[in-house]
Amino acid sequence: MQHISAPWRSEYIKSLERHAPESSGCFLCEAALASTDSERRDRLVLYQSEQAVLLLNRYPYTSGHLLIAPRRHVARLSDLNEAELLDLSRLTNLGIELLERVLNPQGFNVGINLGRAAGAGVPGHLHQHVVPRWAGDTNFMSVVGEVRIVPHALMTMYDQLAGAMTVRNNAT
Repeated sequence: MQHISAPWRSEYIKSLERHAPESSGCFLCEAALASTDSERRDRLVLYQSEQAVLLLNRYPYTSGHLLIAPRRHVARLSDLNEAELLDLSRLTNLGIELLERVLNPQGFNVGINLGRAAGAGVPGHLHQHVVPRWAGDTNFMSVVGEVRIVPHALMTMYDQLAGAMTVRNNAT
């Protein structure tokens, strides 16, 4: 039997313990509070608006997997006010635009997992996923080996998307 190491999984498992409901820390709240370039980079924050934050997923399904979350720590869509709902949508559009510039995907999965039973890793803080997709991007490793192949290093992906954000901001 062949063994393939996926060390990022142990960090993910540890993070679930750190961000359990009884824990006071929430990586999405911390991302929303990032105020310096260094903090934003450490927390993978690409953009912060008045009501929401756009960041890379530290444990991606594929390169460029983004998360969009309201700044407020709320669990349900019905907990959001209209401004938060609108910003969540605006940042989703922004994330898709950045991914199109950098990765040129052929499609996207966009969705929210509400509650632990639905797959929410952080059920207390609502967040939306944007996952870029390409024809034929599923492979046997995920199906047979329970291993995910992510072609881009996380910080390389952050630098590319942050660069696209800078170019976008300078053009407007």
